[in-house]
Amino acid sequence: MITRDDIAATERLIRPHIRRTPVIEVDGADFGLPGHALSFKLELTQHAGSFKTRGAFANLLMRQVPAAGVAAASGGNHGAAVAYAASKLGRPATIFVPDISSPAKIERIRGYGAELVIAGDRYADALAASETFVAQSGALAIHAFDQTETLLGQGTVGLELDQQVSALDTLLVAVGGGGLIAGVAAWYAGRIRIVGVEPEASPTLTRALAAGRPVDAEAGGIAADSLAPRRVGDKVFPIAQAYVERVVVVVADDAIRAAQEALWRTLRIVAEPGGAAALAALLSGRYRPRPDERIGVLVSGGNTTAVDFAR
Repeated sequence: MITRDDIAATERLIRPHIRRTPVIEVDGADFGLPGHALSFKLELTQHAGSFKTRGAFANLLMRQVPAAGVAAASGGNHGAAVAYAASKLGRPATIFVPDISSPAKIERIRGYGAELVIAGDRYADALAASETFVAQSGALAIHAFDQTETLLGQGTVGLELDQQVSALDTLLVAVGGGGLIAGVAAWYAGRIRIVGVEPEASPTLTRALAAGRPVDAEAGGIAADSLAPRRVGDKVFPIAQAYVERVVVVVADDAIRAAQEALWRTLRIVAEPGGAAALAALLSGRYRPRPDERIGVLVSGGNTTAVDFAR
């Protein structure tokens, strides 16, 4: 378990390297939810296009990096974040992604000067390839979610949001491997309701909570390049058990597409599918807020190619 003090110390360390991302406060009526205040935390405006940059810098600044540099497996966002952080700190990076990774994410990784390796169909394939590379090269492995430093970095999203919006009842957070929701939940430590949102095609935390431990789950759907590892992390799970609302909302691909469109139509924000998943829970009715509930929505990433919503 990581502590609020740990997260605060990490925030001070990485602050010179990350953006303080904005919050937009919106009348829920703009999204068909009258009577509710919505606060959107826009992590898609972070360096490299997602919250993952926080965890990447935490790893590079808190751990000893060998001459071989760093290696990471990723659906795309973590890889882009590690590539960005490594380029800024003058470290070599080798990034492994599956072939489902979006062109936008692959372009970012290459643009930051990292060595890119496409390995297999899913995140688990890229992870296996990266582990082989680490064993052979001596590079430092930076895990996308199941690493203490990664969790601490992602927890700074919660610290920052807490400073920006002091009165929240509930925060909706998309879940893949669980690094973001675990870090944020560790910061709030039960002071607000944390609700995980998963695609129905990749219910990793849902399966883990039902089983009482991390277990393999399906790994597919529209958000598979950011929300579809086979299971949540071992370090993630006890934090989720302690601090995440017990009901994890699961949303369909069509609901995620509708949330992407709503963000563009209403706020002119282009979010990737994983970044829009939290809002999809609200708009689809899978999460039904109480009267006057003050709701935070984490828009976690924006690494996507341009989408034509005019259909």
